Amino acid sequence: MPYKDKDKRREYSREYKRMKRVGHGLANNILPTPFKLRTAQNVLALLWEQIEAVKIDTESGVLEKARCIGYLCGISLKAVETAEIETRLDILERKISLRSVG
Repeated sequence: MPYKDKDKRREYSREYKRMKRVGHGLANNILPTPFKLRTAQNVLALLWEQIEAVKIDTESGVLEKARCIGYLCGISLKAVETAEIETRLDILERKISLRSVG
C-alpha cells in the first residue's frame, strides 16, 4: 500500500508482518475466509461485507471512509446490473430448454 509518509508506511508494514506471523493477517479481519466469486450475487455479498467493514473501521477518517464507500457503491451498481442480466439470462435459457424438450 503506497504511503507518502515513510514512517506511516513502515508502521503499516511492521503491523502487517506481525499480524501475518501471528496468523491473523489483516485480510482475515476483513475478508471472509473461503469466498468464491462465481456469480454477481457473490460479488454483491462481498461488497456489502466490505462496506460494513469500512463503516465500523475506527482508524479511518470520515473522508477516507466516504471515498471508499463511494467507490464500492459504484462497483456495486455494476454488479447489480450484471445480476439482473444474469437472472434474465437464466430465465431465457430455461424457456429455451423447455421448448426444445417439448
